[in-house]
Amino acid sequence: MIQKATAGNAAELHWFKSSYSDSSNPNDCVEVATAPDAVHVRDSKNPHGPRLALVPAAWAGFVAYAARR
Repeated sequence: MIQKATAGNAAELHWFKSSYSDSSNPNDCVEVATAPDAVHVRDSKNPHGPRLALVPAAWAGFVAYAARR
């Protein structure tokens, strides 16, 4: 079954990035915002540009996959 996350309003989201981000260039990172039905991901260099909206299960799967790499 495919679940579809809603886009939500970007102005209402609280964006954050990893504490492991390179402090010499703080804009080279992705930012994440959570909402009840979606996890939003965007490029910190382009905060008003496109973003991904993933259902929480898809985000959890991505994080688990990335942690194994």
